[in-house]
Amino acid sequence: MDHAKELNNPVPSEPMVFMKPPTALLRNGKPFYIPDFSNEIHYEGELVVKISKNGKHIDSQFIRSYYNEVTIGLDFTARDLQKKLKEKGHPWEIAKGFDFSAAVGNWIDFSDEMKRNNILFTLRKNGETVQSGDSADMIFSIDKIILYISKFFKLQAGDLIYTGTPAGVGKVETGDILEGFIGNEQLLYCEIK
Repeated sequence: MDHAKELNNPVPSEPMVFMKPPTALLRNGKPFYIPDFSNEIHYEGELVVKISKNGKHIDSQFIRSYYNEVTIGLDFTARDLQKKLKEKGHPWEIAKGFDFSAAVGNWIDFSDEMKRNNILFTLRKNGETVQSGDSADMIFSIDKIILYISKFFKLQAGDLIYTGTPAGVGKVETGDILEGFIGNEQLLYCEIK
């Protein structure tokens, strides 16, 4: 909700969905190279959930059996392009789904205990905390996001769902170091080049 406010966007009444192609994935701590088509690439730190089995129109009583791993990821966004697209009412894919725009950290088990409790996560930029999130503050819970998406798309094992970002997004510059944590465990490291 705080991220919606910081961008002066209305708080949505249902999850907002966009897709990134497989070429957007940036894994294994590889650096992110700022593309030449944007002057305003922003980081957005998010919890990322990995789907563990195929499902469509998932029943809410079974939802938690459809995911079993979690990490922190970066939804890199070409904010200048996104602004132009929004003004025209166009889809956001070129601002969100460009190559290597989806950095993903190391996976940890999403235990039943974690699914019942709040998950705290942080993003540090050059050693300073710039984003601090709590799954309890999400507009839509992980379960509700997955249920919503499964109405429209058949989810498949291995699909990744980025769940939204807290306030504190910002521009990246060459030389920045981004580090993502769930609790005290560092799961993501990304150098900006």
